[in-house]
Amino acid sequence: MVKAVFAGSFDPPTYGHLNVIERASKLFDCVDVVISVNPDKKYMFNENERFEMLSEMIKPFSNVELHIWDGLIVKYAEQVGAKVLVRGIRTQNDFLYEFDLALMNKALDANIETMFIPTDEEFAIVKSSSIKELAKFGGNISKMVPPNVEETLRRKLEKSGQ
Repeated sequence: MVKAVFAGSFDPPTYGHLNVIERASKLFDCVDVVISVNPDKKYMFNENERFEMLSEMIKPFSNVELHIWDGLIVKYAEQVGAKVLVRGIRTQNDFLYEFDLALMNKALDANIETMFIPTDEEFAIVKSSSIKELAKFGGNISKMVPPNVEETLRRKLEKSGQ
């Protein structure tokens, strides 16, 4: 059995994330989607809100589980016996950044491999930070995020007065 880990901030989760999750679920026996928590990073959504949004999104995938982690992702993978870190790639810039991370993770644990999954073309411009900005200005984000995420994002913005 091969277990993979797909980690990210998912702030908010997008159709691009879902695309990678769906494709990874077809390649691996088990996929742990891991919501990363970094105390030095400012998130729009806390980890429980991100967990709730992603929980709805992953329901169709019987071999996908959702977790929250606040440490090195390599340590998480070691703890659960995962041998692969899945990383989604949208652009060449993503690849350069992710390649450096893959080398660092390999140095931390030589038994864990990184697999890059390029997103389908339609999701190449879907970026969480851009979605938040677009939503703040009333833009249409319905093709970038699932309805539950769009609703949660709109409520969050209304609550904050934005």
